[in-house]
Amino acid sequence: MAALLLSMDKQVASRILKHFDEDDIKLIAQTATDLGAVTKETLDALIEEFAQHLRTGGDLIATAHEVEQLLNGVVPPEQIAEIMQQVRSKSLQSIWIKLGEVPELSTAQYLAKEHPQVSALVLSRTPPHYAAAALKMLPGPLRNEIMRRMLSMKVVLERPIQLLEGAVKEELLYKSAKNAGPTIHARLADIINKMERKQMDEILSDLDEHRPKEAEMVRSLLFTFDDLTKLSPPALVTLFDGVPTDRTIMALYGAEPRMIELILEATPGRARRMIEQEVATGKKPSAKEIQKARRAIADTAMEMIEKGIIEIGNPEEEED
Repeated sequence: MAALLLSMDKQVASRILKHFDEDDIKLIAQTATDLGAVTKETLDALIEEFAQHLRTGGDLIATAHEVEQLLNGVVPPEQIAEIMQQVRSKSLQSIWIKLGEVPELSTAQYLAKEHPQVSALVLSRTPPHYAAAALKMLPGPLRNEIMRRMLSMKVVLERPIQLLEGAVKEELLYKSAKNAGPTIHARLADIINKMERKQMDEILSDLDEHRPKEAEMVRSLLFTFDDLTKLSPPALVTLFDGVPTDRTIMALYGAEPRMIELILEATPGRARRMIEQEVATGKKPSAKEIQKARRAIADTAMEMIEKGIIEIGNPEEEED
């Protein structure tokens, strides 16, 4: 009902609302404010006879302002003020619960663009498991600074909190509802991750020139074979415990000496000797086979990072 009323012409909706009592209006107002983004497809499904009318418009975004406009002229101003005070209070409390439904990657991208103090305030209001998942996807230095700011955070006035909640609702809840699935930056990063190094560098160089801010966001989501150097020794051991030996051998052909040394140190003694001998004396595979093996290892590492099995960065270096 709330979605349909907001999609109607205001005069039509006002005439309908006059048939409801005060409790019903409060319930509709609260529900409408909590709707967030309602796609046009959802509205079409709600009421088929309005489908043609709804196709001419865009998606529906319900805000407290839209609800207040809907009530204007239907109930007295003082009653609107009372209703909206209750609605805003309940709605803003629910924002942090709803944030848990947004993919952690989207929240991490949002936090990476914000000031660390803002990020600390956002994460201080989310459930601990959600905050931890989002923090894992941020660079170590930024993650540590946010944690320090959370520790020293003082009482924040109501107005800044309201502004923050409004921004979170707009930037994360609405956009997440409208763009279900990975963000365009995540999809682009996934595509670039699958390319050869030369092609990756060309695309990133072009993005740096024409869309520098977007390029920075995409870079933050990339993880290639060369990025294995960002993993700590324990993380490398965990990773290569699950990588077949023949794939490791394939990936090490033509690799930098430092990379070879890091990976060999992360493999058990017997497998290490076999890998060293094969890389030194075996027939070199094609560039395509080498790239495929390296991409498979990088994908495995990224999957482990997303699941929280391993983390990017050396904990000992970050503490320093």
